[in-house]
Amino acid sequence: MRWTREQYLAYMTFEQVDQPMLVELFGLLIGLEAEWRAQGATDDEIDLTRFAFDYVDHVSAGGNCRAMGGVEPVIIEDTDTHRLERDHFGRLKKLDTRTATIALPIEFPVKNMDDWLKLKPMFQWNDERIDWDAVEHARQAQRQGALVVASIPGAFDTVRDLMGEEMACLAYYDQPELMADILETLRNTATNVLARISERVTIDQLSMHEDLAGRSGPLIGPRQVEEWFQPYYRACWDIVQSRGGRLFQIDTDGNIWSILDALLACGVNSVVPMEPAAGMDIVEVRRRYGKRLAFLGGIDKFAVIKGPEAIEQELRRKLDPEVWRIGGAVYSLDHRIPNGTPLEHYRYYVRRAREILGLPPFDTGERFWMRMAF
Repeated sequence: MRWTREQYLAYMTFEQVDQPMLVELFGLLIGLEAEWRAQGATDDEIDLTRFAFDYVDHVSAGGNCRAMGGVEPVIIEDTDTHRLERDHFGRLKKLDTRTATIALPIEFPVKNMDDWLKLKPMFQWNDERIDWDAVEHARQAQRQGALVVASIPGAFDTVRDLMGEEMACLAYYDQPELMADILETLRNTATNVLARISERVTIDQLSMHEDLAGRSGPLIGPRQVEEWFQPYYRACWDIVQSRGGRLFQIDTDGNIWSILDALLACGVNSVVPMEPAAGMDIVEVRRRYGKRLAFLGGIDKFAVIKGPEAIEQELRRKLDPEVWRIGGAVYSLDHRIPNGTPLEHYRYYVRRAREILGLPPFDTGERFWMRMAF
């Protein structure tokens, strides 16, 4: 079912609940389509339109806060199993084309301030970062019920992209001047973009991809969030919120329990995808944070692989009205539907989730699917 901008914002900010929301955030993992077709999947199951998931139309606000320019990307090696490429940052990356959708960096361009200063112009503010035609398109789409979303680069994500995970973690201590300059550059660019766009259109949601954690916990602590990230996060959110913005959403995998309070202090009020395998439990999130924190995701994708008994146990606990009836609960598998998921198990999962939530059978709903990780 299509949700309007007004319905979605009211639900996610705990103002009005007409019904719970069931979506599929990401879609199929590479390789699963072939598995499902061998099991008799129809085209509308492959593209997920058969399952009548909820969605809200969303559109970019029209600005670019990310790196612009750089070197021309080049593919160095392309085989049946992998692709080796050098990207616009100059990073060397390898993609396993059989199972993965994201290439993993194996060499990074920034080791010190001199390296950063060579790349810094890619991140600095300039007028070309705003596409005024796109801003006007967003304004018109908003009038038709679409959610306007502005994305900013993650503070930790950006540094990791430039330096690699280990060096990024050490740089807060070893090279604080470098870290400060990178984050101040991100803040200056993002606030310039957001301030100008929000004069023309209300930014409903500020979004940020910021993978901060693994299964055992975050890669940085609450003190680092407060000292290093909060000035950037807050400067961006204060602009958006002061001009009518309602949601500040962070996309981070892993176990983030120990930094959740610090993230909320930065203005974050929505988290995706709440990874169960890393210990993120949406029932406990709701118990601890109530109306302070909305979420998207939270359903263990591995329970669907296991079959009906595991699915029932997962859904009965997490789809409890105590979790969703105040709003701010968008149910979905926590990542892409993984390889090895039997089609019949997935059909069972969607059918039972809809029954438990009191939603109509999927064969009677609108045949449409939209990626809801935005």
